[in-house]
Amino acid sequence: MTAIATESGRRSGRLALFGWMLFDWAAQPFFTVVITFVFGPYFVARMASDPVAGQAAWSNVGTISAFLIAIFSPVLGSIADATGYRKRWIAFFAAIKILAIAGLWMAAPGSSVVAVGALVIFASLAAEFSIVFNDSMMTRLVGEKEVGKVSNIAWGLGYLGGLIALFAVLLLLAGSPQTGKTLIGIDPLFGLDPAKGEDARITGPLSALWYLVFILPMFLFTPDIARSVPLGAAVRKGLSELKDTLGELAHRRPLVRFLVARMIYQDGVNGLLFLGGAFAAGMFGWQTTEIGLYGIMLAAVAIIGCVTASRIDAAFGSKRVIILSLVLLVIATIGNISTTTSSTLFGLVPLGTEDTGGLFGTAAEKIYIGYGIVIGLAFGPVQASSRSYLARSIDADEAGRYFGIYALSGRATAFMATLLNSLVIMATGSARAGMASLILFFLVGLVLLVATPYPARTKTP
Repeated sequence: MTAIATESGRRSGRLALFGWMLFDWAAQPFFTVVITFVFGPYFVARMASDPVAGQAAWSNVGTISAFLIAIFSPVLGSIADATGYRKRWIAFFAAIKILAIAGLWMAAPGSSVVAVGALVIFASLAAEFSIVFNDSMMTRLVGEKEVGKVSNIAWGLGYLGGLIALFAVLLLLAGSPQTGKTLIGIDPLFGLDPAKGEDARITGPLSALWYLVFILPMFLFTPDIARSVPLGAAVRKGLSELKDTLGELAHRRPLVRFLVARMIYQDGVNGLLFLGGAFAAGMFGWQTTEIGLYGIMLAAVAIIGCVTASRIDAAFGSKRVIILSLVLLVIATIGNISTTTSSTLFGLVPLGTEDTGGLFGTAAEKIYIGYGIVIGLAFGPVQASSRSYLARSIDADEAGRYFGIYALSGRATAFMATLLNSLVIMATGSARAGMASLILFFLVGLVLLVATPYPARTKTP
């Protein structure tokens, strides 16, 4: 991998780039372990009165988070360009994230759903705002030819971190409600009691510690761009630049088309990641062990998907990676929602209902996992190559502003996916119908992206 150049012309090598890439490794266990595969399903299955009410409450948490992220991300991105500092802001939000997710240890069954949901919202805001600043560093760290490769490898590195964290939970911490033993037949470490949900609750402090340790290389080795602008002046300048950026978009129509397309299909991705594990838990009654193993399978496949996509992106461009990923997500989501305990593909393929015992003992569970593997292949590359699509479409000195807008495009209507899911569940009483609404986001985003130039650099008078 080639050396990188800072704004002042100094050359930095692989250690600086590795420190930046390790941010994804540090951040991912929160999304993989807490949000998607362990704590989220625990919240749905054991903290609410019933799984349907739990899924609606969890969906509402996602809606509120997405709405607030959409409002503030562009402002913070513009401030980042004005001050030049990224790492200071990342440190500030890291402190909030660590404190919030560590507090999830207190989320015992019967605890206030509102209070626990508030902790998840604070953690989600801090996590996403940190990503804005981290992503905006990318254009100064790697050249245009390698940006897609680096973005996908970093994303894959993140999934590897999430995979290892999930393994640690299942092998050492998560006990079966029936036997009290972990997957390898030992008592959970630290005397954790599965009956009290402690095996799921511990994922908060575990993810907090992981983030604290592995974010340090970025602070130590990755260069920042410093400008002598006081914070108050930077805020004013940032807001002014944000206004100018929004006006500038009127003359960058291909970029607008990409951002709108990404806004819509990312809504579907966010909804699928936020709700997918909880949906499986409600349908099959999966506990922490089953959900965790399912997550490990998806994370392992996601690593393969990202490594493969890094090569496709380098050879054929980010757009083709995104299109292929969206097609796979549509197919897999249709497969998931069409599966019941006795059939798949909306009853066209009957399935035996015999339970052979052990983990994933029914045919329906195995089929569901098969569709999940397809999702795993696609959801990493669709996000990593979207990041490189934007990086190829902008200049380094406007990265903060446009990655702030990019975060807005990923969250501006993200509450619509979870909100629509909640409304459909309330109207039909069916979590399956709610999940079906996500397909619309993938299809509309795909249609818009197909008509978008790549890269989206063209400016009009």
